[in-house]
Amino acid sequence: MSRFFRSGDDSSSESSSEEEELYSEEEEEEEQDESEEEDEEEDEEESEEGSSSDEEGGKKSGAARFLRGDDSESEESDDDAPKTLKSAKDKQIAELESTIDTIEKRQKIGDWGAISVEFDKLNRQAAKISERGQTPKLYIKALVELEDAMNETISKQKVTPKKMNATSARGLNAVKQKIKKLKQDYQSQVDSYREDPLDFLASEEEDETPVPKPVKKTKAEVYAEQVDDDQEGFATVGKGGKTLIFTPESIFKHLRGILESRGKKNTDRLEQIKTMEKLHEVAVTPYQRIKVLLTLVSARFDLSSGGSATMPLEHWKAAEKEISIMFEVLEANKEYVVIENADEWDDDEKPPTLQPGEKYIKIPGSIVSYIERLDDELTRSLQSIDPHTSEYIERLTDESSLYKVIFRGLLYYETLAKDSSLQTPQDSLNRIVMRRLEHVYFKPAQVVKILEADAWKPVPDEVDSTITPRGSIEDATNLLNVLCNYLFTNSEGIIRARAMLCQIYFLALHDEYYKARDMMLMSHLQETIGSFDVQTQILYNRTLVQVGLCAFRKGLVYEAQNTLQEICGSGRQKELLAQGVMIQRYAQVSPEQERLEKQRQLPFHMHINLELLECVYLTCSMLLEIPLLAQTGSSPDIKKRIISKTYRRMLEYHERQIFTGPPENTRDHVMQASRALAAGEWKKATNFIHSIKIWDLMTNTEEIKAMLSKQIQEEGLRTYLFTYAPFYDTLAVATLSSMFELEDRKVSAIISKMISHEELAAALDQVASTVIFRKGVELSRLQSLALTLSDKSAQLIETNERTLEQRTQGTANAFDRRGGQNQRGRGGGQRGGRGGARTGGTGQRQAGGTQFTGGVLGGAVRG
Repeated sequence: MSRFFRSGDDSSSESSSEEEELYSEEEEEEEQDESEEEDEEEDEEESEEGSSSDEEGGKKSGAARFLRGDDSESEESDDDAPKTLKSAKDKQIAELESTIDTIEKRQKIGDWGAISVEFDKLNRQAAKISERGQTPKLYIKALVELEDAMNETISKQKVTPKKMNATSARGLNAVKQKIKKLKQDYQSQVDSYREDPLDFLASEEEDETPVPKPVKKTKAEVYAEQVDDDQEGFATVGKGGKTLIFTPESIFKHLRGILESRGKKNTDRLEQIKTMEKLHEVAVTPYQRIKVLLTLVSARFDLSSGGSATMPLEHWKAAEKEISIMFEVLEANKEYVVIENADEWDDDEKPPTLQPGEKYIKIPGSIVSYIERLDDELTRSLQSIDPHTSEYIERLTDESSLYKVIFRGLLYYETLAKDSSLQTPQDSLNRIVMRRLEHVYFKPAQVVKILEADAWKPVPDEVDSTITPRGSIEDATNLLNVLCNYLFTNSEGIIRARAMLCQIYFLALHDEYYKARDMMLMSHLQETIGSFDVQTQILYNRTLVQVGLCAFRKGLVYEAQNTLQEICGSGRQKELLAQGVMIQRYAQVSPEQERLEKQRQLPFHMHINLELLECVYLTCSMLLEIPLLAQTGSSPDIKKRIISKTYRRMLEYHERQIFTGPPENTRDHVMQASRALAAGEWKKATNFIHSIKIWDLMTNTEEIKAMLSKQIQEEGLRTYLFTYAPFYDTLAVATLSSMFELEDRKVSAIISKMISHEELAAALDQVASTVIFRKGVELSRLQSLALTLSDKSAQLIETNERTLEQRTQGTANAFDRRGGQNQRGRGGGQRGGRGGARTGGTGQRQAGGTQFTGGVLGGAVRG
């Protein structure tokens, strides 16, 4: 190569040394190419001399550099000087010594960041020399000295108050890890050097043995060998073009390399997974199979490490299968256990053996973490699939196989917990029991029974469960009780609260209203739910809604309305139940918050039908609000209270419509039924309510409709009495019975209840079966205006207090202007009570506020 096309800078030194190394190998292999090689080396020497002369004569530029002038004589004399040619090995040794010298200089100033870089360079140079023969003794010496300097630096850092900078600290830590790994490869040579350094270095020349010349093979022979290596004609090639050979002895070496590259940039994760699959095929011992499976499952989970990426379906199925295989290996080899508190085994050459006095070989790993991650990945996958497609149904079938994995994991941890010497953490057992509970609490009993039966099928007969023994669980309710009681006893905090909510949800789902209500009240979760995490608050809201729906199915309209008021009255049902992200007007949501909201969403098969929920809430509100409106309309001295502001707002909007057509949706049906009920047309109201198609989603549709008909009849009677009581002196019970198609005894019972609650100023003549209405003193115009003024004043005070509360941000005693005693009489209950919708009401029908506790449920327990 001409010297005019070669650059003389230092960056080409490494490439030149590699080229010379290639030439030196060819010189050893083929003697007939010596002349050509010498010519090329002379050209390179000339180019190097030319570049050095250009650097020395840097003042010349342009074409003058290529002309022979006054310096021609000196150049000719240089050409005549004798040349010293170095072999490639000598040059590599010189580079090695230069790097060692640089490391020693950096040690003096404590620059461990630069030492780490130079140490990497030194390792590469030593690896090149080792490929041609023995490891250089200088490298072993440098390795030992660097280790001593590192230990000295670490010991100084422990006693000195001044800490090194972050760059040096990272470099020191990197050097420490590299030396720890390299010492395993050169342990015998390091020990020899430490015993006698002089003797070790003096024997360098004696240890050198000539490398036999390799027999040159033809291209056909090389190709034939490559074909023989792989049946398909392909071989796995690693970095540098080297063919990777997978043997049982090299498994741990490959695994360590994969673990070290985990998390780094530009790492081909799919290639690593393929490598580990081949390692699993060649694994022989149980220890090798367990280690490969643990690493392989972790690598598969790394594929979905991104914020929005979901785990590919084939890798999820493969991970689930590999975890099942691992359980089989562990069950077949009882001496191997995978626990979190085990120490890592660092020796890659030989696997651990069972020591005298020990019963187990402990392998570090967390199976419960793998199961939780597998569960989370299935949830994320279901979140990203359109629920109205067949793909969602197909993906949902994987829940059965996941439940089997959770069940096998629970059996394994129960086995570990039996031996106290393993010190299995109770938290791991609680977490996996909680996962099992979360997969069954929202399902019908028939589905849970099938799921449980399928989970026991692959379990060997000799394996049994201590928590849920084989054959002891007859129905789903018993299973839920056993799992929840176990968590009540052995856990605390969030897991215990979630277990309680799951059991309440299951009881409410299966129409056990009174048990669910009592458990909810005794748990006192409503007092502390604000301090729990968001997922637990979502579960609390779901449980609350399910209890309300259960009360409705039982015909307890008042209890259902009070229970659902907190969720449905807010207008944020989707967000509170994690069934959709609501876009608030003028709200600025950051991308991070939006991502977190989407991650919290529940899969579609766990949703509670929001249209059904709204229909139940509005129907219950109608049955309570219409008689209340009739009562306040006929008695202006009674404080106007509101049970459901949402329902009132919808009703006022509907009444303002000039023209109302036939009902089109659930809301229209309820609003038109409300107007018919207020007008006394209870049959028409019943038809409107029964024509709502959403009732078909309930299991006992006919029973629900019959219950609603009965409720509408009773509330229609109450509305009629409130509306037309001022116009009657006496009214026969038989007339009311025929008008509303109720029994005489039922009509008498309703009237007696209204009289006892002081809702109706009348008396019941049981002999004549008539209602005798009492006529009170009619209010004058002045008294009516006084009552109106009182109402307006109370509203103004409420508005002022609300404004002050916003400005003071809820400061304690912000309204206390009379020395700690507020004498306004808020929430009194009769005419003196002006609390409005915030404090309860006038009559005794409402036992408390609209919250879950202290409301109707609390009143029902007290009653």
